[in-house]
Amino acid sequence: MLEIILVIFYSYISGSIPFGLILTKKLDNVDIRKIGSGNIGATNVLRTGNKILAIVTLLLDVAKGYLPVLITQIYFYEFVHLSALVTFLAHIFPVWLKFKGGKGVATYLGILFALSLPYAILFIFTWVAVLLIFKYSSVSSIFSSLTVLVVSFIKENVSDVLLLNSHSVENVKTILFIFFILIVFTHRKNISNLKNNKEGKVKF
Repeated sequence: MLEIILVIFYSYISGSIPFGLILTKKLDNVDIRKIGSGNIGATNVLRTGNKILAIVTLLLDVAKGYLPVLITQIYFYEFVHLSALVTFLAHIFPVWLKFKGGKGVATYLGILFALSLPYAILFIFTWVAVLLIFKYSSVSSIFSSLTVLVVSFIKENVSDVLLLNSHSVENVKTILFIFFILIVFTHRKNISNLKNNKEGKVKF
């Protein structure tokens, strides 16, 4: 019981750190929540015009997803999927921001890096390819998470073929399905904007 509480605690604390908000406030004296989509993630930080801050935000959001799951793998292996889910939810619902957080894509990528390097590479490749074609970050995020999910169902022996560690195949599929649903949920406004041709494209 104490181990579960500990895993939930450090996973939530790590996942809930709003790096985008902290960096833009401290270094640019800007509240990212009042710019663009109001999101605290790297894509919205990019809308401030500070590309370096956007990259740093991206890397830190990836790291905050990667580290707690990695720690759990090493010390509390049986709770690795719980750690992954709590970390992801913490980014979306951080207590420090009245449970109004980011969309979770970079944190999701960090979790993928901890669970499976091949999945993470697949996500990045798909995300970049879709972005170059459609120029919408939201479309890239949803399609990439869907791709990872679909691949996990297609591969019969996913634990041997795609994962670095021998996790339960069903648990992996379940957690990836939950992540996909949550990413669609956090992008619900973007989906509405796409339907109404109001979604902003990423400018390179």
